[in-house]
Amino acid sequence: MDTRPLSSDHLARSVMAVPPLARDADGAISEGENARIIRHLEAGGVELLLYGGNANLYHLPLGEYDALLGMLERLAGPDTLVVPSAGPTYGLLLEQARIVARHRFATVMVLPQQGITTSRGVAEGVRRFVQAAGIPALLYIKHDGFIEPDDVAGLDRAGLISAIKYATVRADPAADPYLCRLVDVVDPQKIISGIGEQPAIVHLRDYHLGGFTSGCVCVAPRLSQAMLAAIRRGDIAAAERIRGIFLPLEDLRNSINPIRVLHQAVAGAGIAATGPLLPLLSAVDPADVPAIDAAATALVRADRDAGHRPG
Repeated sequence: MDTRPLSSDHLARSVMAVPPLARDADGAISEGENARIIRHLEAGGVELLLYGGNANLYHLPLGEYDALLGMLERLAGPDTLVVPSAGPTYGLLLEQARIVARHRFATVMVLPQQGITTSRGVAEGVRRFVQAAGIPALLYIKHDGFIEPDDVAGLDRAGLISAIKYATVRADPAADPYLCRLVDVVDPQKIISGIGEQPAIVHLRDYHLGGFTSGCVCVAPRLSQAMLAAIRRGDIAAAERIRGIFLPLEDLRNSINPIRVLHQAVAGAGIAATGPLLPLLSAVDPADVPAIDAAATALVRADRDAGHRPG
């Protein structure tokens, strides 16, 4: 596992994959199936793994946390940087920080808590988590009102955050007043577009963000990596073409549920048996499975074709 600090070089080189967490039929975390997901991503050139919402860590029992971190350390290749998550509640953050301190991760993402928060309170919670864990946090901004840009800038100046995952959904990503304010007070290269391939072109081209996260990269890593490379070299037409290939599966994620659909898609594409989802989530409706599996299978096929193209 890569234990170097998360940097703009990491983000320029690799999409940050946000994989599901595979479990066996009895609900236990499956080391073998999670290894299959990681090997699939690494074979496609992905070197950044973020275990957060798609892994359903919001509902992870505290008793599983230490074993999960140990498994991720074992499974990651030497060039792969893994970012687990902690939280979202303050009490859980403190408990998990003590566990994080026993491991070798470069950073940990703080999951956002919606409601019963203030901007200054969030900043103070992040500060206390970092102090207890001994490493900087990756800040996750998912909705307006969670933390104000000036408080983010304060955390950044104090060296408390490694990066920022920005995932507030807008009808038009090109019209985002909050993101405009954020890039004025924090180096845009430390901000990661956090909503997959669909807004990534606008975020990286127009706001100059450092990289992007993706769930569908777990199905098609070569294509997602090719899209990142196309954006960075300014070939927007190529990036748009690739973005369109992801659209059928992304539309299903948006219309049903992003986490639940990705969990099914990774299994339906034959990448790994992902098993049951922990409550408070549940599997997709059986009636939706054929469409998800078909979209995932088509995406895997396109990814393989991309891998066979010269250059």
